[in-house]
Amino acid sequence: MFKKYSKFCALILFGIFNIFVTTASAIDLDEATRTVVVDSAGNTTVLTPEQVKRGKRLFNATCGACHLGGITKTNPNVGLDPEALSLATPRRDNINSLVDYIKNPTTYDGLDSIAETHPSIKSADIYPRMRSLTDEDLYSIAGHIMLSPRIVSEKWGGGKIYY
Repeated sequence: MFKKYSKFCALILFGIFNIFVTTASAIDLDEATRTVVVDSAGNTTVLTPEQVKRGKRLFNATCGACHLGGITKTNPNVGLDPEALSLATPRRDNINSLVDYIKNPTTYDGLDSIAETHPSIKSADIYPRMRSLTDEDLYSIAGHIMLSPRIVSEKWGGGKIYY
């Protein structure tokens, strides 16, 4: 009798657990949070929830090996935090400039091309993960880079302190 009762209770608890787990969803970001700067003139856009998800997935798959958490493993002095992006030449603190950088990467001072050593569309023959990325994919990745500091705050680009 006890064995049947305990199985029944376990089944009920399992069912209740599944109801709550399957109805749980990711954090919904409001429009203000999803609003990012598009160009150097300061124009903004609101990223769709699909662009946010896609950008995160693509960033983790193509860029995450070297830029986990907004840091740069190969050069810890240059991160993807808003301050570092705004101090680059040319400024990389908007979606269009980040897309341009992913297509044709340059040094932090903007003087030399680093397409041979940094994954980019220009060097897709060397970096296979870059081959299938479309302009829409690049836009989503750049949106993720611009949005992440708002979601994870100081952890984004925080370097060795957090990662």
